[in-house]
Amino acid sequence: MTKPKSGFKNVPPPEGAKPSVYSRFIPREELGSFATWNPGAFGGDQATSQQPASGVFRAPAPEPEKPPVPDVGAQLHAARQGGYQDGYRDGLAALEQFKQSFAAQMTTQIGQLTHSYGQELDALQQDMARALAVSATHLARQIVRSELSARPEMVVGVAQEAVDTLLMSARQITVRVHPDDHALVAQGAADVLKARGARLLADVSIARGGCLVESDIGVIDASVAARWKRAVASLGCEEPWEADAS
Repeated sequence: MTKPKSGFKNVPPPEGAKPSVYSRFIPREELGSFATWNPGAFGGDQATSQQPASGVFRAPAPEPEKPPVPDVGAQLHAARQGGYQDGYRDGLAALEQFKQSFAAQMTTQIGQLTHSYGQELDALQQDMARALAVSATHLARQIVRSELSARPEMVVGVAQEAVDTLLMSARQITVRVHPDDHALVAQGAADVLKARGARLLADVSIARGGCLVESDIGVIDASVAARWKRAVASLGCEEPWEADAS
């Protein structure tokens, strides 16, 4: 018979009870270490099956809270507000771009219109100036003809001026005038003709009121037609002296 360990006593089973290997009471002093068993101890989950040696059971970590269910109405309202703001901003940008484009287009059109109007105005002014110059030459021609008829002695001054225009080195000077003006020039310009040694000749091809001065260095046409042509050329006209002669 085995002698029990000292310090530990077995408690006999009650009378009439069937002996069992699990009916023996195990004092706390005979327990070494223990751990609480749970169903996952045999499943291979080492982290779950291993409990602290102190024998204190730790509750599992609480499950994370589920996110709240999104408010579809609020999201729809926010989307509408965002769309409205985006549309409003895009509308303002489009409106500003249209204003700039419209202003540039109107500026170009107004500039073209102003340029065209300026050209038409310039052309009108030129036409008016040309018409005024033509009218003025017509009137001047009538006045000159009247003066020549009323004051034929003016041919004397024309002949003197023509002779004075010649250089002092000119020789063989000849002054041709209309036969009706010959006596007037011979009397009124006698001193000038004598000083330059010029001859005075009557020529029916020379119109009254003018003269033609010839020399060895050139010819001076002081006829009425030539002087009239130079005068109207300065006005931008080409009205001949012989036109509308009456």
